[in-house]
Amino acid sequence: MLDKHLIATTYPVAERGNFVFWKNYRITVLQSRLFRLEQSPKLRFRDSATQSVWYRNMPLQDFTVSEKDGALIVDTGDCRLLVSENRDDCRMLIDGNLLPICNEGNLGGTYRTLDGCDGNLHHDFETGEEKEIVLGTGVCSRTGVAVLDDGNSLSLGEDGLLSGECADGTDEYIFAYGKDYRAAVRALYLITGKPPLLPRYVLGNWWSRWHSYTDREYLKLLEKFRQHEIPLTVATLDMDWHYSEEKDIDETFGVTALSRNSSDYLGEVTDYGGYGWTGYTWNEKLFPDYKTFLKETSERGLAITLNLHPASGVRYWERQYSTFAKAVGADENTAKAIPFRIDNPIFINTYFSVLHKPYEADGVSFWWLDWQQGETWGETQTDPLWALNHYHYLDHAKNHVHPVILSRYAGVGSHRYPIGFSGDTFMTWKTLDYLPYFTATASNIGYTEWSHDIGGHYKGETDGELFVRHLQFGVFSPINRLHCSNWDTMTKEPWVYGNGAGLIAAEWLRLRHKLIPFLYSCNDKTHREGRALIEPLYYEYPDCKEAYSFLNEYFFGGLLVAPITTPRAGDGYACVKVWIPEGIWTDVFTGDRYVSPVGGMCKILLRTLDSIPVLAKEGTLLPLSCDIKNGCVNPSALQVKCYAGNGEFTLYEDDESGVKHFIQFSSENTVLGEQGKQRVKIIAYGDSSVIPQNRTITLCFVDIKDGAVKAYRNGKEQEQSTLLSDCVSVELNFRPDIQYTVEVVYDVVLEEQYRSERAIRILSGANGSNLVKHNLQEAICRARTKEEYRQTVEQSELSEGVKLRLIETL
Repeated sequence: MLDKHLIATTYPVAERGNFVFWKNYRITVLQSRLFRLEQSPKLRFRDSATQSVWYRNMPLQDFTVSEKDGALIVDTGDCRLLVSENRDDCRMLIDGNLLPICNEGNLGGTYRTLDGCDGNLHHDFETGEEKEIVLGTGVCSRTGVAVLDDGNSLSLGEDGLLSGECADGTDEYIFAYGKDYRAAVRALYLITGKPPLLPRYVLGNWWSRWHSYTDREYLKLLEKFRQHEIPLTVATLDMDWHYSEEKDIDETFGVTALSRNSSDYLGEVTDYGGYGWTGYTWNEKLFPDYKTFLKETSERGLAITLNLHPASGVRYWERQYSTFAKAVGADENTAKAIPFRIDNPIFINTYFSVLHKPYEADGVSFWWLDWQQGETWGETQTDPLWALNHYHYLDHAKNHVHPVILSRYAGVGSHRYPIGFSGDTFMTWKTLDYLPYFTATASNIGYTEWSHDIGGHYKGETDGELFVRHLQFGVFSPINRLHCSNWDTMTKEPWVYGNGAGLIAAEWLRLRHKLIPFLYSCNDKTHREGRALIEPLYYEYPDCKEAYSFLNEYFFGGLLVAPITTPRAGDGYACVKVWIPEGIWTDVFTGDRYVSPVGGMCKILLRTLDSIPVLAKEGTLLPLSCDIKNGCVNPSALQVKCYAGNGEFTLYEDDESGVKHFIQFSSENTVLGEQGKQRVKIIAYGDSSVIPQNRTITLCFVDIKDGAVKAYRNGKEQEQSTLLSDCVSVELNFRPDIQYTVEVVYDVVLEEQYRSERAIRILSGANGSNLVKHNLQEAICRARTKEEYRQTVEQSELSEGVKLRLIETL
């Protein structure tokens, strides 16, 4: 029997009142727009949980059933399911539209691994052939109907093991949510389980490199990051934490020529990996005292993860071999490999209790599962990747409030086991250009936590500009994990990159750390509401054709992000074409303001190497940590960037016991004539024991350069000074039992003044003749209309990049 904590709690049996039986069908009405459609010639229908679907115990649904013209009609009021004897003739009626029940128009899902991928092409290293990546299906479709086929998903028994049985016929879930894509994803979570809350530390900067570090070398590296004031939250050790080089294994443990040629001793060995890829014994040549190393790394504020390749089982030279053999009933004296058997409960229990739990007690925070050895295993033809993800996550949950693993995608339902490791990609512009679309589209199948090898893994080329652009995407992606292959000449250490690229990279790593409060709050929203951190544009604007065209652009917790994925031109500017939805948007880096009309507008945006377009809509409230050091405790100082307009943001914080605290920020803006008033309210609730005492919160009114400030505490006006800054900034000594209101009355900046100030800012840093820049600036100040401004700029002698930057916001 499996240990109890390795048996998932599922509720797979539907309410009988939600069933409809007709001919050889069983229809289950799960929600008013979500149906299960089973067809079995022998009328054998499946009530067990599957690898993907765990929950069918929905409340009784309100629907009617009738027959007409040889078809069954199930009407929920929101839509009608029309079932015909021939499955291909089944239809869905939504908002007066009769639609086929298929995945035509499906907006895509995700993919198992990007190993060996250059852009959207997968390279076969054996044949040299390239094959285009075809993403799986999601639950969002432009037709309004999407189908999730669960027929080949194995049944999950009450004993926690997969039975090896698939559906006896067809087993499909029909999502009929029209263009309400968020609702479709939430419905997916209803039947598969919602995304868990991630531990806070995974949202910071990860250091990872395939390299044979010694303990002293690794600790020196961490110290160098500290000296450069680059904060980290996760320390990763790739496979060389254990004995991995065949020469070292031979010399240390006396592996004989016989065992080197025998699978009896080596277990399952891959052609590419040799017999050192699987291992559980710390390499004492590199880590003579691994417990002290783990302790010192942890004391620096970092969580620690170790890489695993478990395919070869447990071999006789492992320190745990004797204990493991006795536990599984093997004869330790034979010295034969104990095969990897993730379908065997005795093996599974021992795998965790002997190989993993002791290391967790020593200081290993979580595990990185690097399974690459096929998709079926054993008599049940279990996907070992799915089983490893499933059991590792459940085992980690035994003694962690917020469990986590790092692993590859194993099909629908994999969002229950975050985080995803996308694999070994090429270091190329093509790959960078593919990743934003790939990451955002995964939200269509509920997989919201992809982690990429930021900067690329191997092949390609080292290029400081490419590295910075890749890192900028990493900062605005779910997980920012630097990683690369094991050549000595390949690393992602920022200070290695010259010509300013390394300094820019360091600033972006600091920014990622500052974003942790924002990211953790967004992660709580994903967990509670099913709202992904990264969403395609069409989630918010399903009726705009541009939302389906600009696939590299996405929402990031409400911010509009357009990564730059092409090199810059000779004048120093790189460009990206974007679609800006209607409203007022401000670039968080350049301060540029874009006023987009109804229906939105398309723009080509240019940026120097230090930024990419990240636009905040009017009313955005963006909380940032001011504590720039390793680790990710709830910060003692917060900065909240406030963009003029109406909006709100709820900051979520907790501790390792799960105690929760919330701070709600709400913003309101009114403009009367040439004067405006921006008001921000702050209300805290929950258990304040989780937040630091003497916390300060600084409100930065980004769009307001100067103004009169009033501050209220529990409704009573208090004296309040402002900080010296390029915008109105107010520091509050925060107490959770006080309600705060800060008002700023300001003069509205006229359009001509804004254009003039922005032009001066751009021209000051632009390359070109100083006389030409000076004369142009004076001419710009005289321009009274947008068209006059545009003509003045276009007639200048400056580079095309500078001209485009100057007229970009018109």
